[in-house]
Amino acid sequence: MDLHYGDTSFTLTLPPERLLGVIRPEIGAPVDRPETIIAAALDRCAETIGTFRPGERVIIVTSDITRYTGSEVYLPILVERLAAAGIRERDMEILVALGIHRKQTEHEHQKIAGPLHGRIRIVDHDCDDPGELAFIGRTANGIDVTVNRRVMEADRVILTGTIGFHYFAGFGGGRKSILPGVASRATCMASHFAVLNPGEGTGKNPLATTGNLEGNPVHGAMVEACAMVKPDFILNTVLSPDKRIMAAFAGPWREAHEEGCRYYAERFAWPLREKADLVVVSCGGFPKDINVIQSHKAMEYGSQALKEGGVMVLLAQCRDGYGNATFFDWFRFRDLGAFEARLRSHYEINGQTAYSLLQKAQKFRVILVSDLPPEEIRTMGMVPAKSLDEAMATAAELLPTDYTAYVIPEGGTVLPVMNN
Repeated sequence: MDLHYGDTSFTLTLPPERLLGVIRPEIGAPVDRPETIIAAALDRCAETIGTFRPGERVIIVTSDITRYTGSEVYLPILVERLAAAGIRERDMEILVALGIHRKQTEHEHQKIAGPLHGRIRIVDHDCDDPGELAFIGRTANGIDVTVNRRVMEADRVILTGTIGFHYFAGFGGGRKSILPGVASRATCMASHFAVLNPGEGTGKNPLATTGNLEGNPVHGAMVEACAMVKPDFILNTVLSPDKRIMAAFAGPWREAHEEGCRYYAERFAWPLREKADLVVVSCGGFPKDINVIQSHKAMEYGSQALKEGGVMVLLAQCRDGYGNATFFDWFRFRDLGAFEARLRSHYEINGQTAYSLLQKAQKFRVILVSDLPPEEIRTMGMVPAKSLDEAMATAAELLPTDYTAYVIPEGGTVLPVMNN
């Protein structure tokens, strides 16, 4: 079995009697061409697009390179629909929803915009530039919402992206294009802080978890912020594990997103009968393993299939390192209690992800195959390996002779769920 790693792959061989199953979404190949899927979704917005008027300024928000969405397919079709409504290309602008991520290169802009590159202006959101930000309101929980000024000054706002699981917001897509996508750093931090229960030492809110929107405080803050912006509509894709567009959802930003989340959960949650001693997880290759922060998703989802104290082998190249300059600094805290206390007093989104990673590194034994320096992997509480073969040899020394195993070839997309 070949498991993706960056742009390459490793071959895994396991004794058949040890394998409980290969955890992958139970989906077939997309029936229609991507262009047909996008066109059919946008047909549902025809009436809304029909209210657009020549001379109006339109902002199209889309994701950065760390989240492949199929934008090079859907953006040209969307622009074509807007042009048919009389919107001039010079009145359209693509805003890349970086959140707190790094700026994109010109080559990355080209990959995002596809054939529109050079025709439609594309700009990166900057969460730290006060001149580009505007305060728009306060949530019920007291979060000050400050977002990119462009979305407030535009006549029309369209949100685009892709729907998938998110380890504490429940799902990606939809309202996340606004918060954290085009929000200020302070707003991002405040909204993500809701992942923690009130009160020192009480840990993570149990409703802020993968695949759950109901009562999720992080999702709630994102919804409130998006409602303040009042987007005209959204266009969100659902991708197959091999990154093909298999469905698209367009329409009112809340309803279309929730419809897409239901669709995704039905196809990308995998029912478990029992947990295993060993889980071998590939993030799914580039860009899902572009850095540690993105790779953590596969680590989080894969851990749901693992017995406490079990062994995880994680394939995550991390060619871009950690994904943020402050992420690795958090691992100066090795005690989870001290880590949580610092996180509460000096909250950072990167710190939240680092805290979640360290929790799993201490609950399980994680062997990481990556391009990261071995000493830094050890600092994060994991065991470094240069190849899958080396990782499996290390795992064999930690496992019982009668161990059981799961293999997850696309760990960034599928969620193992225990049957009750």
